Amino acid sequence: MPKKLHGVLAIAHTPFNDKDEIDDLVFKREVEWAFGVGATGIGTGMVSETMRLTDHERMYLTNMLVGFAESRGPVFVAVGAESTKQSLAHAKIAEREGCDAVMAVPPLTSKLSGLQLLDHFRALADGVGIPVIVQDASGYVGQSIPISMCVKLLEQYGPEKILFKPEAAPNGPTLSALRDATSGKATIFEGSGGIFLVDSYRRGIAGTMPGMDLLDGIVALWKALQRGDDATAYRVSFPLGAIVALQLQAGLDGFLAIEKYLMHKRGLFPSARRRGPYAWELDAETAAEVDRLFAHLQDALGPIA
Repeated sequence: MPKKLHGVLAIAHTPFNDKDEIDDLVFKREVEWAFGVGATGIGTGMVSETMRLTDHERMYLTNMLVGFAESRGPVFVAVGAESTKQSLAHAKIAEREGCDAVMAVPPLTSKLSGLQLLDHFRALADGVGIPVIVQDASGYVGQSIPISMCVKLLEQYGPEKILFKPEAAPNGPTLSALRDATSGKATIFEGSGGIFLVDSYRRGIAGTMPGMDLLDGIVALWKALQRGDDATAYRVSFPLGAIVALQLQAGLDGFLAIEKYLMHKRGLFPSARRRGPYAWELDAETAAEVDRLFAHLQDALGPIA
């Protein structure tokens, strides 16, 4: 029986060594740290650089993630690809390796019709026995997914099988529109990295899927929201949101550059190496502002710790 996804579900970053290979030991340390600071589950996503990995690397990462998690929480992996056949192959591997769900964006290089999108996600839902998270990442990459299509999937397969991660702009109203269109039946996760988390929580999300770089802050913010502690929630969310605002200026490459910079700063990664090619480098002035904001975040977390 797959474990239920809820709460703070950390998206793992992929560490690379100086030979541009996945660093197993660093990856294990990352997973240990995630559960140590309070993640309720773990998975891969766009900031795991899955689209830049070989098929073998994606399978290997999935295998390691399930093994390193050691049943401490649900595990899910990104299976997005440029064809339905590829996505389904990744999804079947994920199920075989013991994942509790898969998450898929639509193909990124083709503008699909609503019916084609529906057929794509139906193939995934029919092809595996575990839940499918329908990810609309159009706020930073790919095409948007019509809410009418989401409703059809939910009606056909039910809320235990089809979950949602809407990241289309405007984030909050889009989330509420999906909630209302499904009469509150949809299980919805957000992936804003923290910048919209307070607003998203008030709209009824089941959980959040942040990168690892600010995970201690996200966990503290989520717990504050759960207990109705607005003072703590806003104290933590302000530096979190300011850091994410800097990441947003360069899209996915901005997230990756700053997130891996912070993973290195924390001592979790030996370097901030990314898989190339990419279109944006972190400049010294942006890095200095990230450092200042990160210090503010740690100050905000101090009383909580």
